[in-house]
Amino acid sequence: MDTHTIDPADVSAPQPGGTEEETPWLTAREQRLWRAHLEVAKLLEYQLSRELQPHNLAINDYEILVVLSEAPERRMRMTDLATATLQSKSRLSHQITRMENAGLVLRQECPGDRRGLYAHLTEQGWATMQRVAPCHVRSVRAHFIDRFTPEQLDAMYEALAPVAEHLRGLRGRG
Repeated sequence: MDTHTIDPADVSAPQPGGTEEETPWLTAREQRLWRAHLEVAKLLEYQLSRELQPHNLAINDYEILVVLSEAPERRMRMTDLATATLQSKSRLSHQITRMENAGLVLRQECPGDRRGLYAHLTEQGWATMQRVAPCHVRSVRAHFIDRFTPEQLDAMYEALAPVAEHLRGLRGRG
C-alpha cells in the first residue's frame, strides 16, 4: 500500500471548501489510518462478495435479502429500501429486477398509492436467506470480528458510531 502523504505543494488546484492554504491536510498518522480504513473496507467487501458467489448472490443481493427479511411482513416500500441500502432508486430498481428474475423478490403495488411499490421477499428468497446467512456470518466472523479482542471491538464501535451518526445526518439533508 502506498503510504506517501500528500504535500500541499504537490496539489495544483485549491480543494473544495477553501483555499489551498486553508486545507487541513492529514498528518502522516491520519493518512495511515484513512488508507488502512479504505483498504480494509474494499478488501473485506471483495472477500465477502467472493464467498457469496457460490450461492449465486452479489453482496448487494445479500444486503437486500437481509433488510427485507428483517422488515415487517418481509416487505418494504422501494423508496425505503433504497434509503436503507444506500442505493439510488434507479439502481435499486435494476437490482430488484435481477432478483425478481431469480425468484428472490416480488414487486407489489402499495394499496392506496398507485405509484408506490413494495419489494417483497418470496419464499424462495427467504429460503435462500436462511441457507446463506450462516455462511455469510462465518465469513464476517473469520475475516473481521475474530481479528479483534472484545476490547478492540468495543473501542472500534465507540470510534465509528459518531461517524455513522454524522453521515446519516448528512444523508437526511440531501
